[in-house]
Amino acid sequence: MRTLKMTVAYRGTRYHGFQRQPNAVTVQGELEKQLSRVLNGDTTVYGCSRTDTGVHANEFVLHLHTEREIRCKNLVRAMNGYLPDDISVLACEDAPADFHARFDCKGKEYIYRIHCHESKDPFRTDLAFHYRRPLDAAMLHQAAQAVVGRHDFHSFCAQAKPETDCFRTIYGASVERDGTEVTVRIRGDGFLYNMVRIFVGTLLDINEGVFEPDALPRILAAKDRLSAGRTAMAHGLYLNRVFYDLTEIQTYSGI
Repeated sequence: MRTLKMTVAYRGTRYHGFQRQPNAVTVQGELEKQLSRVLNGDTTVYGCSRTDTGVHANEFVLHLHTEREIRCKNLVRAMNGYLPDDISVLACEDAPADFHARFDCKGKEYIYRIHCHESKDPFRTDLAFHYRRPLDAAMLHQAAQAVVGRHDFHSFCAQAKPETDCFRTIYGASVERDGTEVTVRIRGDGFLYNMVRIFVGTLLDINEGVFEPDALPRILAAKDRLSAGRTAMAHGLYLNRVFYDLTEIQTYSGI
């Protein structure tokens, strides 16, 4: 029995997230359908994470088991021939028998794309959040540094109970502007439900004066979802990188 590690990318617009659901179109469901076709037998994939409806992935890692001797290169080609245009297999390799895409993951990087312009861009309507207000990227970048380090992120979780362990380590956070596009990046050892979207929404509220620029430490200390800002729309969010080496995530120069 082989264990294969596969890296995929997908545009999440028409999917109800990654995880398989009854009576809903999901990325996992589409991958399993085509893998079962190529490998000539029912195939289950195990993802590194869950993504919500409308969320995208530039890099998403999964693993699967098969007894087929198909070459990884040929499996990639076959899958990309059958998959819809909004899902692509980027790479495939043999992995150790005990490799697990989720449990072996050391951390992830998410990005959130914001289109800052008075007029909407018809080519980015489901790929970036349209924001009409002036946005001070330098100020928000400075504000974002407050989440770097190990903190209790209760205030940034949509469904956390008081007893939930919400401690996470953030290795890097940034807000960068390139013309009309602003990209929020955050890299950490793990993320809670809607954590990144609430973080981005809170930054937007800081930009609009709802919170003061130095509000993030106070919001973290409150350990209360109601103390933080809005939840940003799903379609601006991307799982950007997945890390399986702790040193790599700590020293990654992307942020």
